[in-house]
Amino acid sequence: MRGKAALVVGLVAGYVLGARAGRERYEQIKAQAEKVWEQPVVQGQVEKVKAFGVSALKSVPGVVWKGAKSVTGAASQSGTVSERAERAGRAAKVSAHEVADAVEDSVDDAERAEKRATTRAKANKSSSTPSGS
Repeated sequence: MRGKAALVVGLVAGYVLGARAGRERYEQIKAQAEKVWEQPVVQGQVEKVKAFGVSALKSVPGVVWKGAKSVTGAASQSGTVSERAERAGRAAKVSAHEVADAVEDSVDDAERAEKRATTRAKANKSSSTPSGS
């Protein structure tokens, strides 16, 4: 997290200094930022973030929706108020476990995607390094 904060501070500082120094300095900063952006290590991190975002969003919303429908259905069945509340509570517990499982699966998927992205970034870095270095 500290690295991300340092990146943001660096970008803000670059923007402010570039704005004060004029268009020429801005173009220099922009060119340097583009060089950094194209670095295989940076692109590897970008891939990790993309992979995590995709995997984290796959199944969780559907499980939450299914759980909400289950709780609502249990609460709206016939019976006394306490019976309906008890059924809804049981359904909520089951739904909570299902959501927790879906989140855990998403985290596992994200970790696997991160490992693949890291492997690709290392492969790109080694293929872009001149031999003899």
